Amino acid sequence: MNDLLSLVDWSRAQFALTAMMHWIFVPLTIGLSLIVSVMESVYYKTREDSMKKITQFWMTLFAINFACGVATGIILEFEFGTNWSNYSWFVGDIFGAPLAIEGIFAFFLESTFFAVMMFGWNKVGPKFHLAATWLTAIGVCISALWILIANAWMQNPVGMEFDPEQARNVMSNFSEVALSPTATNKFLHTVLSGWVLGSVFVIGVSCFLLLRKSNEKATSTSIKIASIIGLIGIILTMWTGDGSAVQVSKVQPMKLAAMEGLYRGEAGGQSLVGFGILNPNKTIENDETAMIYSIDIPNGLSILAKHDSKAFVPGINDIIDGIELTENGDTIKNLSYAERIESGKKAHEALRRYNAAVEAKDFDATEQAAADLEANFKNFGYGYFDNPAQAVPNVPLTFYSFRIMVIGGGYLLLFFIISLAGVFKFKGLFKNKFVLLSGILTIPVVWIVSEAGWVVAEVGRQPWAVQDLLPVRAAVSSVSAASVETTFWIFVVLFSGLFIAEVSIMLREIFKASKEDITNR
Repeated sequence: MNDLLSLVDWSRAQFALTAMMHWIFVPLTIGLSLIVSVMESVYYKTREDSMKKITQFWMTLFAINFACGVATGIILEFEFGTNWSNYSWFVGDIFGAPLAIEGIFAFFLESTFFAVMMFGWNKVGPKFHLAATWLTAIGVCISALWILIANAWMQNPVGMEFDPEQARNVMSNFSEVALSPTATNKFLHTVLSGWVLGSVFVIGVSCFLLLRKSNEKATSTSIKIASIIGLIGIILTMWTGDGSAVQVSKVQPMKLAAMEGLYRGEAGGQSLVGFGILNPNKTIENDETAMIYSIDIPNGLSILAKHDSKAFVPGINDIIDGIELTENGDTIKNLSYAERIESGKKAHEALRRYNAAVEAKDFDATEQAAADLEANFKNFGYGYFDNPAQAVPNVPLTFYSFRIMVIGGGYLLLFFIISLAGVFKFKGLFKNKFVLLSGILTIPVVWIVSEAGWVVAEVGRQPWAVQDLLPVRAAVSSVSAASVETTFWIFVVLFSGLFIAEVSIMLREIFKASKEDITNR
């Protein structure tokens, strides 16, 4: 058992390392692709050579980031086979379809037109080049769409059925997988947050150039475009975040409870923790208070999750006990986690009986085992657990990451409002050294906020690889923990080198721009 836990922990660590490194590049790619497309559209309309040079500067930074994102993304997909082969077998027919579409269609679309965008300035006409730039941006979004559809299915598995003969899940309805509300919200939230990150990056780099008293015309134009896109992006990100919260409350109530550090819900409306410090000694087994200190918003969680100020939101212990409340405060008893575990073990046993009956060609026993499996399959994943505590995510990490994301999002909204005011109303604002330094320092802030959002989505889902169907402990490959640990440290070195290389190349381009006029290159 210790060897298994070590394997699971190292496999999770390696995948988390790769995913978070990949996520450094993805939102910037999404955001910069749109900003560059808008800038080239302005150039196409005005035919000002200075606008062309500004576009080419940001396009160069986009290209550097794009290349690094591709490298980490390829490694990430390979890890499903190397580290999570049981997962790939169990759900590969479903999970693999969106990834295949992404690779065959979206990736080739963006890669093809990326080449035209970067190297076709003097080889194709302005209209075709503009189309290539926009198609690159669209390809980036389509690529994100299919990857996020695959991820959303892990959060909310729909459009599938279990085939006992293969002992794996197969797709039964592609449209349910591709168009689920979870997938729609996740795609919109991710793309729009990419606009936010890309806009902060452009404004922050522009502030650096202004701090060095360089490229006032180019930076003014860049900040104006980025501020507009960023403000639209952050407002719509908050809107889609609301939609995501509603979906989480429906299909992943345990994640929502962990996000709030909520162990017992209250009838008549649940408050939202605006800021809080968790009690480190609190567990599902004791009656200690969940919070050492908190600033609450009355009925806030009920409004966020249910759009009803009086709605009951179950806490961690409520979900474990299978307790729900009606609008009138009456208790509804659902399956407890202990009962789900028992049901899941019955499903496992039914599958074993099914395989034995098929091998023995006992058709009556096969039919009975299939019926028992179908009756209990909803709780199949719980059969891997020994006790309810194993089905609870890391509450502190989920709770604090959610607060970083939300508080950081509020700061970014204020940041874009001030940026727009500085561009259109208070012209001298971007001559203030404090404002310029704040713009530069917001670059790491937006990345922290972005990574925190990804942590909430993925850590809050734990211990599941596929919600309610397959925990991570059953999804790993049959390899030694030592081999995964070794490759983990190899990846640490490789990714550190890749990150240093990207930052170095970008800084070289930015410092080069600070010493010359971009518009006269």
